[in-house]
Amino acid sequence: MRIVSLNVNGVRSAARKGFFHWMDKQNADVVCLQETKAQTHQLEDPIYWPKGYQCYYLDAVKKGYSGVALYSRREPDEVIQGIGWPDMDAEGRYLEARFGPLSVVSLYLPSGSSSEERQAVKFDFMNRFLPYLRECAQSGRNYIFCGDWNIAHKPIDLKNWRSNQKNSGFLPEERAWLDVVFEEDGWVDAFRVVNQEPEQYTWWSNRGQAWAKNVGWRIDYHVTSPTFRDAIRAAHVYKEERFSDHAPLTIDYDYPFLA
Repeated sequence: MRIVSLNVNGVRSAARKGFFHWMDKQNADVVCLQETKAQTHQLEDPIYWPKGYQCYYLDAVKKGYSGVALYSRREPDEVIQGIGWPDMDAEGRYLEARFGPLSVVSLYLPSGSSSEERQAVKFDFMNRFLPYLRECAQSGRNYIFCGDWNIAHKPIDLKNWRSNQKNSGFLPEERAWLDVVFEEDGWVDAFRVVNQEPEQYTWWSNRGQAWAKNVGWRIDYHVTSPTFRDAIRAAHVYKEERFSDHAPLTIDYDYPFLA
């Protein structure tokens, strides 16, 4: 089973930059997109409804903002649009597809970088999401949460960690929260199961020459149930082309998705 996740920073922009042409060659079973920045009625072009996939979009109420999408080769048994929190569901941040005992989620956590108010929204989301994750863990289902979590976990996960300790995305409180997610509650950072190398980033600022100099952050994840740890086979961040300020994260699992 191959799953691709990408924050597209505007699905129409990513399309113009060749994302769907690239995606067509990836043989992915599921593709999760975040920050689509479009209303579904604006996506009439067939390119946004790739052949061979069931396609689902969840838009933010606010135009040109947030939004998630999920494409699947197999028709889901059920699609859940939203997490059940009216404030966050209005921002289009959670789209879950269920395939038998497996749930694949396209998830977009709030960013707190724009203001103290948005950082407060991010902390509120985190405070509510941890109990939600625990409910998921106790449900008997297997989960893969794909997307932009807007937090780098360890110093290895961003270039200039010392100077970013007071910045959103690498705050001590955010990192401690991920410690609980991964180390106490047992969720799995799938990428790090198969790649422990430094300078493995998925997002680069548009300021300066961050992309050219690889001054990046690893803030995009596949976060899986513990049962998937032994099924993780390979992980790849694609950087040969640039569709967004993020890069596609592809992970292969030893799991019979189409069986």
